[in-house]
Amino acid sequence: MLPDIAAGEGPATWRMLVDDGRAPATVMLCLGVGLYAFNDFIVTTTMPSAVLDLGSVHLISLAFSVFLVAAIVGGAAGGRIKQRFGARTALLAAAGLVAAGATVSASAPDMMTVIAGRVLTGLGEGVLAAICYALIPELFPSRLVPKIFGAEAVVWALAAFAGPLAGGLLAEHVSWRAAFLINLPLIALFAALVPQCVPRRDPATRDTSGQTLPLGRLGLVAAAILSASFAVLAGDAMTVAGLLGLALGGLALAVHLDRGAASRLFPRGAFGLRTPLGPAFWVVVLMPVGQATVAVYLALTMQQVFGYGAALAGFTVSILALAWSAAAIVVATLSRVAVSLPMIRLGPLLLFVGLAATAIGIPLGSQTTVILGQVLVGTGFGVNWAFLSHHVMAAAGREDRDLAAALLPTAQSAGYALGAALAGLVAAVHGIGEGGGRRGAHPGSAVDLCGGRDRRAAGAWRLAGDPAGGGGRGNVAALSERCC
Repeated sequence: MLPDIAAGEGPATWRMLVDDGRAPATVMLCLGVGLYAFNDFIVTTTMPSAVLDLGSVHLISLAFSVFLVAAIVGGAAGGRIKQRFGARTALLAAAGLVAAGATVSASAPDMMTVIAGRVLTGLGEGVLAAICYALIPELFPSRLVPKIFGAEAVVWALAAFAGPLAGGLLAEHVSWRAAFLINLPLIALFAALVPQCVPRRDPATRDTSGQTLPLGRLGLVAAAILSASFAVLAGDAMTVAGLLGLALGGLALAVHLDRGAASRLFPRGAFGLRTPLGPAFWVVVLMPVGQATVAVYLALTMQQVFGYGAALAGFTVSILALAWSAAAIVVATLSRVAVSLPMIRLGPLLLFVGLAATAIGIPLGSQTTVILGQVLVGTGFGVNWAFLSHHVMAAAGREDRDLAAALLPTAQSAGYALGAALAGLVAAVHGIGEGGGRRGAHPGSAVDLCGGRDRRAAGAWRLAGDPAGGGGRGNVAALSERCC
C-alpha cells in the first residue's frame, strides 16, 4: 500500500511540487494531461471547418468516435505497455504517435486521412494519459498525490478555455490545419522532459509474463466503445438499445476473459464487489455515466429552452470544469487523513443532487437551478477524484498498481461513452429525433426537446438527469461506501 499522506515531515504544501527537483516531473505530468485536454477542446472547435473544407460533413461524427475508441484502447493497454517496455520508452513512443497523428491530420487531402490521423493521435494520447497516471505514485510521495491532481485540474480548466479560443482563432484567421499542429511544441517539450524525469528501465525488471498485448480483449473493448459511440447517433430506440447492449456485453466479456488470463489488462478484483478495489472502479465508471447523460444535450438545451447563444451555452457547459478545478484545488490543501474517506463519499452525493437540480431546473425554466446543478456536479468530481484515485492505487497493491492507475482515465472515458449512449436511448424513447426536434413535431417544438415545455420531454430529462433512474446510477453513493 502507498505510504499514508501523513507520513513525512510537516504538512504537504504546493511548493513541494517543485522542491527537491520535482519541478520537471510536475510539468511533465501536467503536460501529459494538458496535451489530451488541449487537443480535445481545439479539435472540437475546428473539426466543423475541416469537414466543410474537405466536403465530408457526414464524417464528422466518425472523426470523433474513432478518436475516442483509439484513446480508450490505448489507455486500456497503457499499464501493460508500461510493464512490458518501461515508462520512458512507452511515453516517448506515445508522444511520437501523437505528433505523427497531428501531422497526418494537418496535411490530409481528404477526410479519411484526417480520421486516420485521429486514430494515431487517440492511441498515443490514451497511452500517454494512462502512463502519466501510473507514474504519479512513483514520482511523488503519497502526501503530494492530491496536490498533483489539483495541479492537473488547473491545467484541464485552462485547456477548457484556451483550447476553443485558440482553435477558433486559428480556424478563422489561419487555417483549421494549423490547429492540429499547435500541440507540436508542447509534445516536443514533453518528450524532452521524459528522459529527465523517468529513469531508464533495468532490463532485469522487464515483465515477460505476456510477450504480446492481449489483442483479443483490446478488440472487444474497441468494439464495445464503438457501439456506444454509434448508439449516440442512432435515431430509433431499438437500435440505440441494441448498440448499448452490445457495448455493455462486450465490456463485460472483456473483463471476464481478463480474469483468467496470464497477460492481464485490468488489476485483480477490478469491477468485482468482494474487495475494496472493485466498488472503487464502479464509482470511477458510474459517476461519468451519470454526468454524461445530462451533458450530451446540455448546450443544445440552453440554446433551445433558454435562448442562449452558442458562446453562452458553451460557457454554461464549462462551468462544470471550473467547479471541478476549484474544488480539486481546495481539497488538495487539506490533510488526506482527515478528509479522504468523507470526500470519496461526498462526491457521488453532490453528483446526485447536482443532476437532480439540473433535471428539475430545465422543465421549470430556471436557469439558476440548472447552473447550480452544474456547479454541484463539478464540485462532486473535484472533491472526489484525487482521493478516489489514490484509494484505487493503494487498494491494487504494488503488483497491480500500474494496471490500476493506468485504468483510471480509461474507465472514466468509458463511463462518459456509456452515459452518452444512455442519453441517446432516453432521447430516442421520448421521440427526440435527428436535427434537434421531436419526430413528426412542428419545428418550433424543438424548444421542448431536452426538458422544455411539455411533460414528455421533461420526463426524458428527469430520467436522464436523475441519478436514481436508469442504469442504477442511484447506487453510486452506496458503492462509494463499500469501496472505503
